[in-house]
Amino acid sequence: MEPFNSAFGKNVSLVHPAYFIISGFVGLPNMKYYYVFLFFVCIVSVLGNVAVMAVICLDQNLRTPKYVAVFNLAFVDLLGSCALIPKVLDIFLFNHYYVPYNDCLTFLFFCYTCLSMQALNLVALCYDRLMAIMFPLHYHVKVTHKIMFSMITFFWLFVITCTLIAVGLLTRLSFCGSVVINSYFCDHGLMFELACNDNFPSIIISFLSPILILWLPMVFILSSYICIAFALFKVAVVKERVKALKTCTGHLSLVAIYFIPILITFTIGAEIHPNARIINLSLTSVIPPMLNPIVYVLYTQEIRLSIKRILKFTQRDKVMAK
Repeated sequence: MEPFNSAFGKNVSLVHPAYFIISGFVGLPNMKYYYVFLFFVCIVSVLGNVAVMAVICLDQNLRTPKYVAVFNLAFVDLLGSCALIPKVLDIFLFNHYYVPYNDCLTFLFFCYTCLSMQALNLVALCYDRLMAIMFPLHYHVKVTHKIMFSMITFFWLFVITCTLIAVGLLTRLSFCGSVVINSYFCDHGLMFELACNDNFPSIIISFLSPILILWLPMVFILSSYICIAFALFKVAVVKERVKALKTCTGHLSLVAIYFIPILITFTIGAEIHPNARIINLSLTSVIPPMLNPIVYVLYTQEIRLSIKRILKFTQRDKVMAK
């Protein structure tokens, strides 16, 4: 602690509260229906993502670099849903608004890690589509298991490091006033704003993290699809152009599901009521993990065929057992 404090030029006595109070949904009318909706979202998210992970594990035809990224996205969505929604329901449905200090930091860590990893995983899937369309003859050289595993491992290490830095900086703050967080979870920005000592390092990390984890991935994805669009315009045969474009529909849907609500929130967030903003942010957090597996089942022919094969083998085994 002393080296850290001396780095800022002074020694401080830190004041850590016993708990934080999460008050985001308190007082909003008819919230019981929203909690039922969140419970439904959690069940669908868990079942859908577990199903996608199981199909990829069971079908050897899906042991490709692309589906390494799809599997990781399903895992992140599963982890994020299990980390966020049950805790939110516990806080507001059972009136456990008082969240212990360490539990709040842990809650923050898992929520931010999963939300950030979702964006970076979309970059990995975008890289796969970019190489498949821009360099079809060299696709199997440019997109290998080693490259995809390395990319995803780097993203995990990067996100975990950024989140740990954010959490570590929070532990350097003193909270000698209000401990009420007007959000649906332990929100990093709202937490460091409650501090009564110098929170400038947390302000810096809260400024840099969205740029590195949210906006740069979005710029990369948009730039990639601009390149893909130019490449497809050069394809003379319309049928081939449409066929190539169809391979991107699933990923484009995931990008839209993830980024459009975030853009809307950041664009009109200051103009809407704080309660409406909290509801919108919570939906932005829980809807993509629920829709992602549905999108991949609907838009990805390989997964649909794999499900049919698995069901066919299961039925055949039942018949043979009889």
